[in-house]
Amino acid sequence: MTTPQAPSTPDQTWGAAPAPGAPPRPGWTPGKKIAAGAVAVAIVAGGGAAIWAASSSSATTGAQAGPGGMTGRTGGPGGAGLASALHGEYVTSDGNGGYVTKITQTGEVTALSATSLTAKSDDGFSKTYTITSAQATGLATGDTVTVVATESGTSATATSVTDGASGPGQAQGNRQGTPPSGAPTQTG
Repeated sequence: MTTPQAPSTPDQTWGAAPAPGAPPRPGWTPGKKIAAGAVAVAIVAGGGAAIWAASSSSATTGAQAGPGGMTGRTGGPGGAGLASALHGEYVTSDGNGGYVTKITQTGEVTALSATSLTAKSDDGFSKTYTITSAQATGLATGDTVTVVATESGTSATATSVTDGASGPGQAQGNRQGTPPSGAPTQTG
């Protein structure tokens, strides 16, 4: 007795139309499409951030720069992260194949001269920074400042001093000192 054989189907060529009567291949489900889109966005965002960080110079002195040299203190996606940080330390590329330790601190100015500034954060952390006379312009003891500095040994040299606490969405760019009278203020 012989066993009945299923009809043979010719080998299918990639990209060719399906054989007549063959069941269609399942397509992408909405969940797979969303997952693929999320992965693509993450890859593009991460690559863009890496390229931007690699092309940023840590030698700038006028602009407020946070981790990775970014202006403002939004802390990345979602806007939380560093926005509520009082102080911290991180390592970035120096642009020449080496690394540099950076410090960021938001606090009250407790001592100020044309060449140094001491800031004290709400948690009691206090640090003295070497500054330029231009960075000291418009500042006074008691002001709240955000300092970004490069650390070398036990000394810290400010690369940016911004009057006022930075918060989510407050990219401050090159602003130093106090805002002009009549300037809009942010509340809330």
